[in-house]
Amino acid sequence: SSVVVMSESTHSAPGYGDVLAAVERIKPYAHVTPIFSSRYLDSLAGNEREIFLKAESFQKVGAFKFRGACNAVFKMSEEEASKGVVTHSSGNHGQALALAASMRKIPAHIVVPDNAPAVKLEAMKGYGANIVLCKPTLADREGTCQRIMEEHGATLIHPYNHPDVMAGQGTLALELMQQVPHLDAIIAPVGGGGMLSGVCIAAKGANPKIKIFAAEPLGADDAAKSFASGVLVPQTAPSTIADGLRTSMGSLTWPVIKDNIEEVLTVTEDEIRAAMRVVWERVKIVIEPSSAVAVAAAIGSQFKASEKAKGCKRIGVVISGGNIDLDVWDWKLCPK
Repeated sequence: SSVVVMSESTHSAPGYGDVLAAVERIKPYAHVTPIFSSRYLDSLAGNEREIFLKAESFQKVGAFKFRGACNAVFKMSEEEASKGVVTHSSGNHGQALALAASMRKIPAHIVVPDNAPAVKLEAMKGYGANIVLCKPTLADREGTCQRIMEEHGATLIHPYNHPDVMAGQGTLALELMQQVPHLDAIIAPVGGGGMLSGVCIAAKGANPKIKIFAAEPLGADDAAKSFASGVLVPQTAPSTIADGLRTSMGSLTWPVIKDNIEEVLTVTEDEIRAAMRVVWERVKIVIEPSSAVAVAAAIGSQFKASEKAKGCKRIGVVISGGNIDLDVWDWKLCPK
């Protein structure tokens, strides 16, 4: 049988109605996450701006990814669901899918590179997932996924290039806009773009005037290059501590992002580390480097000088997650 290329999708992007449906679908399972603010952070942002952090680090599995996985799993028909789900992700999506599947009492097969951190494997095993190790190459990951789909009839739930996942992630933006009325802009980190595209669909659906900015490490700036050229530029050799943002955008996520964002804000590794320190020290919450990218963008020089952001005073910033390996994190490398 033919091998389905994982990054390609036969689906089409979701609409605003899909996000509204996702809100109701995940309500019994997902947390409503808190908003944090800090006068000190506002002072760093300048331009009389107020920064509101949407702390998805307090979501189940410690990241926004649970929303999309939960929406995808609970949207499946009984027949489909009974055969289980499969994905390739050593990160937050794998854990999120494992948990959502355990809540629906269906099998979850998670294909994981054999060099993945042990702590993440343990978490997924704890949710009852079937962990399948493979070599850390895309070809091997996709081949292994394909084998499981053929063997078990399991449904592939892609980490970001999937309409139900995108719609699920978008629910965080609607929540944010209800918690903080009259937002002028939202800044969200971009990797594969599942969350950013969902945020675009949700936020623009609720308020077409709101401005959406993408935040990205300079060391993995495929979204910035894509947005500048108008053509999807794949991520080739990412070099950043923001491990959640090293992926390329997808065939579904990129067109939505291209049509809805104002600008891609890029930040250096030092800016990411400095933002990590500021949030831990001043806001007192645990965030991971991928989240710090959005904070760094909100207080960085590009956003301060941006013509597109003129008049934006109330800024929502998506704290995407708080899953960080404390054994390898070195605060001495983080500028004060």
